[in-house]
Formats: sequence, structure tokens, C-alpha cells
Amino acid sequence: MFQKRHYYLIHLQYLGFRYHGWQKQPDVLTLERMVSRTLQYVLGHSHFKLLASGRTDAKVSAHMQYVELFLDNDPLVLEEFLPLFNRNLPQDIKALDVREVDASFNIIDAPKQKEYLYLFAFGAKSHPFSAPFMYTVIEDLDLERMKEAAQLFKGTHDFKNYAYKPNPETKTIVTINESVIEANNAYKANFFPEKSYLFRVRGKGFKRHQIRLMMGALFDVGEGKLTLQDIENSLKADTTMKLERIVPASGLLLHEVVL
Repeated sequence: MFQKRHYYLIHLQYLGFRYHGWQKQPDVLTLERMVSRTLQYVLGHSHFKLLASGRTDAKVSAHMQYVELFLDNDPLVLEEFLPLFNRNLPQDIKALDVREVDASFNIIDAPKQKEYLYLFAFGAKSHPFSAPFMYTVIEDLDLERMKEAAQLFKGTHDFKNYAYKPNPETKTIVTINESVIEANNAYKANFFPEKSYLFRVRGKGFKRHQIRLMMGALFDVGEGKLTLQDIENSLKADTTMKLERIVPASGLLLHEVVL
């Protein structure tokens, strides 16, 4: 029997701290698994599949994540679906919107830009409640030097030194449209340190762990372990540097996806 397929775009927010990333994996709790279970319960069947605009890693959160729902059989009744879906999702996942798209929509190619933030503080240990949202370096950092280093990432460079375990087919030439360190005015909580900061980076796409390696290199600059010249050299195609500082994922946030 012929089944008509329907296509929907769902805008999600989630706190990633208790999840092993987006992608469904055996024997661990992932965001895709939880969203799929909720959909199966709400829809009453499993005749659907999900595809996200990007696969966030374990503990990474998202203020804006888009997921395409491929649904067979009956279409959604949109005004009924969204409140029912949210009622059954866990507290750390929220659906903001759902809309129908046509069969030509491609969630992988659709994003024109993605913006990630990495929240951090330094100089003293932060309140433990901050741990799901930001990373704290207890030592002092040279913040102004870190700001200079962040600017060096902007533009088109070879990020092979910032690609985690690349294979020969990995395309490491990446264009960064924005790369700045600034005061954190995006997210606030009364248990956050009095002063906190963020690394804002924007581009069409990023390699696995790329931003966490970039942030690690910036911390090394702030601690005097790397120089601005080291950062410049690390972006040259003919230079191989072993960058080992991958910062914790819990400070990383997918802030915006521009479709």
C-alpha cells in the first residue's frame, strides 16, 4: 500500500549535560533516542525518522537546533502536536516550533551559518551549579592576548591541526566568519561568577572537536604556553602542530543556526 510521506522542521532547545550527544548509540542515553521515544509515544507508531542539522557531541547544549522529521502515514495536526510533544519531552528538551516543509528541503545543506558559543570564567573556582554551562580555569588568564589570538582564526584557513583524528578525505579548509572573545552577556544565572566570558565563533560548518581545540589553544595563549605566532603557524597548510588541549564539552553551546 502506498504511504504518503510528510516532512516537518522542528526547532529544538536542549541542555546536553546528561546526554551522550545527539546521535543515537547503543546502550547510552542520547538526545536522538529521547526525542524518538517521545515521538513514538505521541504519534502512536514508529513510522518516521529524524535527521538533525548537525550532531552535537556529548554534553554540548543547543539554544537553536533544527531537526527534520520524515513522517509516513497521517500528517501532523500542528496546533495539537506541539503542546503534546512538549508535555512528554523531558525537562531538559523543549520544542519551540514545528512547520511543514516540502520534499526538496535538505536539513544537511540548509544551514547557511552556525554560531557556537563557549562559556568560560577564570581566576577562582565557580559555583558547582555552573558546571553544565561553562568551564572555569582557576588560574589567571591574559584575556587581552586571548582576544588577539581569537581574531587570527577569522578568515579561510587550513584547520587540519584543529580537526580531531582527520582521515585523508577530511576537508580541513574552513572559513570562519566571526571569531571573538567577549563578556558573557548572552546567558545569566545567579550562581554564575560575577564575571564570565564567551568565545563566539561563526561559520558554515566545523570539524569534529574543532571549536573545543580552538578554545583549548586560546587558553594556552592566555596561560603563556602558546604565542600569537604559534596560532598563526597552526593555521598554515604546511605546518603540523600537535594540539592536545580539548576543553570540556559542557561549556559549548550551539547558539544559532541560520537557514
